[in-house]
Parts: sequence; C-alpha cells; structure tokens
Amino acid sequence: MTIERMPMEWGLRSGAAVAAVVALFGGYLVADAYDMVPGMLTTAEPWPEPSPFPSAPGAVDGPAPAALLQSLPDDAPVPDSVEMQRLVTGLAKDKRLGSRVGVMVADGKSGDVLGSSSPDKLMTPASTQKLFTGVAALSSPLADTTLDTRAVLVDDNTVVLVGGGDMMLSAGHGNADSVNGRAGLADLAQQVAAKVKVTGTTEVRVALDDSLFSGDDIAPTVASSNVAAGYIAPVASLGINVGLLSDGYGDNGPRASDPGKYAAEVFSAALEDEGLKTAGAVVSATAPDDAQVLGEVSSAPLADVVGFAMQYSDNTITEVLGRLVAVHAGLPGSNDGATQAVIASARKLGVDMTGARLRDCSGLGDGSYLSSQQLVDLLEVMIDPGNSELRSEAVGMPIAGLSGTLDSGHGRFTGDNAARGLARAKTGSLPKVRALAGTVVNADGRLLTFSILADSIPADRTVGATWIYDAFVGDLAAYSVQG
Repeated sequence: MTIERMPMEWGLRSGAAVAAVVALFGGYLVADAYDMVPGMLTTAEPWPEPSPFPSAPGAVDGPAPAALLQSLPDDAPVPDSVEMQRLVTGLAKDKRLGSRVGVMVADGKSGDVLGSSSPDKLMTPASTQKLFTGVAALSSPLADTTLDTRAVLVDDNTVVLVGGGDMMLSAGHGNADSVNGRAGLADLAQQVAAKVKVTGTTEVRVALDDSLFSGDDIAPTVASSNVAAGYIAPVASLGINVGLLSDGYGDNGPRASDPGKYAAEVFSAALEDEGLKTAGAVVSATAPDDAQVLGEVSSAPLADVVGFAMQYSDNTITEVLGRLVAVHAGLPGSNDGATQAVIASARKLGVDMTGARLRDCSGLGDGSYLSSQQLVDLLEVMIDPGNSELRSEAVGMPIAGLSGTLDSGHGRFTGDNAARGLARAKTGSLPKVRALAGTVVNADGRLLTFSILADSIPADRTVGATWIYDAFVGDLAAYSVQG
C-alpha cells in the first residue's frame, strides 16, 4: 500500500486560501459586532432585564358607591303661602279654562296646603282617576304577583286556555325586557306540544276559560264613539297587545271585539305550528281546579303593569287592574265590583272619599267625580315613605317634557319650561275637560304636590288649556323663597 504525497505547491495555495477565509470571516465578525451586517454579535449596551409580569391581585372591596343623584335637602324652605295662593288664584280665574276650575298646591313633606281654589268641588277627573286604580292595585297583596296564563288538559284531548288577567300577551315568543309582550303564546304552545306529543296524541281541541271577570266588558258609561275609535278594548281575562289588532302598541286603534277568543285562536294556530292538529273552532269551557297543567307563561310583575298603565294612560289595562283588585277582595270581577274596590282602597289609606263617585276605573266613562283635594290627598299617600309599596307609582308617572303622555312630542313642557324633568304627573283629557295631578320640585329643592281640574272648558280651547297648566307647573318649579 502506498501513500500518495500532495504536491508542495498545492499545500501553499491551500494555506493561503484558509488565511484569506479567516481574514474575510474575521472582518465580517467585526462588521457584525458593530451592527453593520446581520448577525449575533454587537458592541451595543445589552437590553435591560424585562420587568416581571404583574401578579393579579385577589378580590378586594371597591370604593363605596357614590350617589349619582342627590336627595332633596331636608332644610329646603317652605314656599310662601301668600305667593302660592297668588299663583293658584291667577290660574283659577283664567277665563280660558271656563267657569269650573279646582286647584290645590300642598307641601309634599308636611302635607300643608299652600294654595287652593274650590278644592272640594267635585269635578270630572278624566284619566287622573287612574291614580286611584293604580294605588288600589299596589296596596293590595297582588302587587308582588304576576298574571299567569295557563293551559290545562281536560278529557284527555282538550287543551283549555285559562286567562289570569294578562291582556298584554305576545302572539309570538315573549320578550323578557318588555312589559307589553312579556309572556308569549308561542312559548306556551311549545310547552303544551312537548307534553302532549310525548303521549302519542296528534290532535287536540282548544277551549277558552275566560271566566275570571264578569258583567259588562266595557263600562256602560263609556261613549260608543270612544269604543269605535279604539280608546278601550273589552275587558277579558287574557288578550294580545291590549286587544289591539296592529303589531305595535298605541293608545288607540282597531281592537278585537272579543280579545280572549282572538287570543285563543292565535294560540290554536301556534299549536298547529308545533305539529299538533286542532279540531274545530275554539269553544268555551271552565277548567276544573285539579286539571293537569300543561304549560304556563307569566306577565311582568304587577307593579310594572301599573307603571305601563300610568305612563301610557292605557284605559284597558287600568280597567283590568280594577277588576283584579275586586276579585282579590272577594267582590265580583265586574265594573261595579271594581269601582267599589278602588274607593274602599283609598278610604283604607286615609283619603276622605266623601262625595266621590267612580263610574269606571280609567276615567274614560261619563259620570265620575273627584275633587282636587282628594287627588292631592292621594298624592300625599303615594309619596309617604311609610307607603313604600306605592313608590313605583309615585316615581312612575310621566315626567314633564320627557316621557309618557307628558313627553314634548305631545307638545307638553316644551322650550324653557322650568318644570321640564322636575315634575311627574298624571294627565287627564276628555271633551271640555283637562286635568293634571302630580309632584314638582321647586328651585329651592322643595317637593310640592298639586292638582288641577277644569271640566267646562270651551270646546275650542281644550288644547290651549294644557299649555296653561304646563306654564303654571313651570311657575311652581321656578319659584324660590329667595326670589
């Protein structure tokens, strides 16, 4: 075996090449170190050590909540009664309001009368009468309840829809964020179909138990023209959208002539949508107390229902509330039973109802009479801290210029009226009648109660009367003892 030697020339050339590479590579390293070319070396100062990740603190108590709205000052001065009487007298003598005007202003804290004109005169209250019905509902054990619509099984294949007083059902699915439409008939139909189909039943009959209320479904004193205009629906133990046939809510419009039956027919169609056949037309029936419950949907709490009636001055819902109070009190669920129950409730709360007469519960009908004194007395009861169950109605009345029937969109408390946002009141409106009763905070931070009734206003001046009322309440809000 022989070993071949490399020529000397090759070895010299090879060494030179290596030296050149080393020199070249060394130059690159130098360039790298000075950040002239990409690489890992640098002469720059090293990056500082990163800060450690913060550790999440454990749950700790946050700062005490701060009040967004301050309460009224306890030492706010009482308005001068001479000045208050001057304002009241000026309003009562305004010829544009006709010859029959009753006005009262009182101190909200003490109840002392600060100014009045014909305070005991019994006059047409229109929808301010709704305050009495709302108070009757809230002061009864019903206040903490809901209105439940049930479906029960009778005779193996008859589904009976049982009304519990909810005339604000949704034809479709309920909306938990709404008062009108909180409970849905489509939801009830789903519950029923799920229980019925599991037994193998494919066809049912639908019946309606609308026996909760009795007597006339609309007070006889309500003018037929108001019924035709849709200002009220027949009272029923259940209904869709307050009996309105339109999809949206409005305080008037075409309404079902029989809201309970119409709702039952919609429910029957919803069962069909769930895969159950329904035999024949809806029939009337009375469900036994021990019938098997197939499903149930519930309204908003009754306090929210009262608030809805006050905000929108809804006649139908107010009439329903009155009849519910009557039934709970052991009286007939009729118009007469309801008016008796409402008057009895006010008397129980200490309001002197001498001479008062209610022909319905909403104030839409003819022949009801109340005085400004009685309205202010009721308002004092509503704002009394000892009657906390009534607070939702006291603060739930429409706000001047901002909500409900006092919204500026209705032409109320517009412009720079000082009561805008500071008065809460219930309106009333009938031909030749305008009424307003509520509370207002004046410039000194003092809460006042007030009521204004006029029921002989010239027919061509009733709209203007509302602006006169608004200006008067604005004067109450702007008043300060300091001048």
